[in-house]
Amino acid sequence: MTIAHEEAAIDSAAVDAIFAEARTANSFTGEVTEDQARAIYELTKFGPTAFNSQPLRVTYVRSDAARTKLVDALMAGNRAKTASAPLVAILSYDTDWAGQWDNFLPGYNAPKAMYDASPELAATTGNNNAHLQAGYFILAVRSLGFAAGPMTGADFTAIDSEFFPDGDQKSFLVVNIGQPGEAAWGEAKPKFSYEDVVRTV
Repeated sequence: MTIAHEEAAIDSAAVDAIFAEARTANSFTGEVTEDQARAIYELTKFGPTAFNSQPLRVTYVRSDAARTKLVDALMAGNRAKTASAPLVAILSYDTDWAGQWDNFLPGYNAPKAMYDASPELAATTGNNNAHLQAGYFILAVRSLGFAAGPMTGADFTAIDSEFFPDGDQKSFLVVNIGQPGEAAWGEAKPKFSYEDVVRTV
């Protein structure tokens, strides 16, 4: 048992399922129901973001036509596993997330002015916080007993053109979701140690 297990407030099995033994799957089987897909987001939404902004948008790809368009925009090595995954999610951020201010932070809209004055800052903040939420999304997938296969090997300009032609969303990640299939795992890859990456000042 590691110190992470010893110090955790949740049981060791949960620690393993979400963190210690969870790995990126490269083949998938089973199914993901609509209720399970909804539950993934219902857990994701509780993770903290700047000003409670919640810029992440999730597009679940289920139809054959949509799946074909998505697969065509992926790098060759990502196509077969995405074509066969029970569920695929395109993660993007709302380019007008600040326009939702009164919905996510009612009664305190003074900070909105800095985003209205700087579209570049608004875009950076939306992108950064959506990436933060993507981490919560992957942990939510794992907590429901599924494997996640996040991928950045894609032509996101092409994905945006196909799925978000109005420019209201910018995609940045594709996530395959399901039960791990045959030979889902490659050789375990090394992780950096605490001493490699942490310092106290």
